[in-house]
Amino acid sequence: MSYSLTTYVVDLDVLRASVGSRDDKLRRMIGGRFKRRLEDFDDQVGGDGGPSVRDAIRAVVEGGPFEAGHGAVYGYAYKWICEFHGRYLNNNEFSPMRSGWPETVDEGLRALGVTAVGVADFQFGRAPDPVPAPDLLPGYGEWSTAQCRAALEQWAAVSDADRAGIDPRVLRAAESCMDWCRAADAAGRGVAGFFS
Repeated sequence: MSYSLTTYVVDLDVLRASVGSRDDKLRRMIGGRFKRRLEDFDDQVGGDGGPSVRDAIRAVVEGGPFEAGHGAVYGYAYKWICEFHGRYLNNNEFSPMRSGWPETVDEGLRALGVTAVGVADFQFGRAPDPVPAPDLLPGYGEWSTAQCRAALEQWAAVSDADRAGIDPRVLRAAESCMDWCRAADAAGRGVAGFFS
């Protein structure tokens, strides 16, 4: 089975504040911008008797109510809200990927002395309360602006010889992570990631 990690540079405070904001204009703007894609999402993922993704977005923005047993669709609703507020980051090194790849990249980052961020941070977290936790996917995590800046400082200290000692595929993925951090630092924002 393959997985995917989708990341965004986003104002994490604005993203979190969307949950329970009761901002009907926000909900309508998300529905308008992503109309066709939301329909496609429901066609591919819906059909289990749970809420549509549009209804899930409404519930997340309203702060509930939430239907029990459908945490995944609410997690994906949060991802749509994130995509609305944020900017998609290149995830070529993380889509598709096999189970264990985030941990492998984290080992490479640690071997290079980069400990401020970790790809596995995106795997097992969840959207903020009161959004229900999914049974499994999507996982959610964040890197703050401060974490990204610290990672970039650690990365700047890595020698060419140390980089040469890392598996090239792992190094490309680590470089991709640093690109995410650069984008976040330049924007004064954080990175939000969804593992699915």
